Amino acid sequence: MGNSGFLSLTSKILLYQIHTGLQHSIIRATQPNCLPLENITLPQKLKEAGYSTHMVGKWHLGFYKRGCLPTQRGFDTFFGSLLGSGDYYSHYKCEGPGMCGYDLYEGEEAAWEQDRGLYSTVMFTQKAVSILASHNPHLQPLFLYLAYQAVHSPLQVPARYLERYKGIPNPHRRKYAAMVSCLDEAIHNLTLALKQFGYYDNTVIVYSTDNGGQPLAGGSNWPLRGSKATYWEGGIRGVGFVHSPLLVKKGSKCQSLVHITDWFPTLVTLGGGTLDEDLNLDGYDIWEAISEGRPSPRLDILHNIDPIYTKAKNGSWKAGYGLWNTAIQAALRVGHWKLLTGVPGYSDWVPPQTFSNQRLTTRHHNERVRWDRGKSVWLFNITADPYERIDLSQRYPHIVKKMLMRLVHYNKTSVPVRYPAKDLRSNPQYNGGVWGPWYKDEKQEREDEEEGYNNLFKHHFGKRRWKIKSKNKKLKRKAEH
Repeated sequence: MGNSGFLSLTSKILLYQIHTGLQHSIIRATQPNCLPLENITLPQKLKEAGYSTHMVGKWHLGFYKRGCLPTQRGFDTFFGSLLGSGDYYSHYKCEGPGMCGYDLYEGEEAAWEQDRGLYSTVMFTQKAVSILASHNPHLQPLFLYLAYQAVHSPLQVPARYLERYKGIPNPHRRKYAAMVSCLDEAIHNLTLALKQFGYYDNTVIVYSTDNGGQPLAGGSNWPLRGSKATYWEGGIRGVGFVHSPLLVKKGSKCQSLVHITDWFPTLVTLGGGTLDEDLNLDGYDIWEAISEGRPSPRLDILHNIDPIYTKAKNGSWKAGYGLWNTAIQAALRVGHWKLLTGVPGYSDWVPPQTFSNQRLTTRHHNERVRWDRGKSVWLFNITADPYERIDLSQRYPHIVKKMLMRLVHYNKTSVPVRYPAKDLRSNPQYNGGVWGPWYKDEKQEREDEEEGYNNLFKHHFGKRRWKIKSKNKKLKRKAEH
């Protein structure tokens, strides 16, 4: 693809969660866990294809050892945070009492000197623009992965963006709207920079979110059901767009199934890279579907199978026709159909105008539908019913059985869950007040242990020699007297 490149505001992942071991929850700051080192990343493949690769923003793929860091996973440079969230100005994050630390990095070291107390959306934009300004797109193509912290909690924003939203009574919703406006301005400034420095005409901008909104933190998924961290459409359906002069059909909507894993093969192929057969990709090259409006090669999406999430009390093998234990949390999309089992998560529909200082349980609209706690299987036609109001599992048991068999097929390919216990060595107080790598491999542990024994021996032996010398001196003094 020519000599400009990609500006990506989306993920680096090529596999379903069940094939990485990260199918349960998120990577916690205190866990010795990260995206498995054997998993090839998008920047690694683009680097092979001759790209200069850069990352700005939020990593959140683990950092317990140095090999997990962005600059060890395919990026030439990294500026941003390692954790999933933190203060937008101070860049500090607490994971509990006495577990607080600084989280702003330049490469593999804390960026104390780079920190000027700027709001992170502004700071990350400035860094991204400086990367574009210092690179020559005519000599080498560039891949920039820009993962903004916004609009994640905590809800923080410069005062000047709040002024235009005085009419929103709910403070969370008001701040959220202001944060989005700041983000919009950032994308505008980046687009101007792409044009100014000669990238724009041969660049593809991919913009995407990673999950649905959180109503308790100002977000809204209305009229979709559920929220962030659920398997309802409100939790898993993300907004996104592709912007590029290279698109054949501009201004069109892609109605095909598209999953976050599709960006890996799509961008590697578009960038002139190669896809090895042994990668066992879960994604598809969807460029023709996006650019030309052709049908997507993707026919289904495994949203997830989480074997250790809270089990549905009424779930059973019987409810799953002897094919699947419906106590297990899982969600699968095949064509128009979507199947959910287990406990999908908070299942309400929350109209945005009900956001006030009152609790969410108070409704101005009669929209709340109490979900049957005895259920552990749901089937929806998402094309006809994207709001998941009409459960069809009883009406179409043959569809349920087919989709359960597909779940079983996927589950056979899954790897064990990686969700290790908290490691107290992760505490920033043991690492200069910074969140950063703390884990050492077995070789390092042995070397440190040997060094510790040597120091102990030297200390003990030296102390003993000092005692003998001291005793001899005392005897000598007595003899002289």
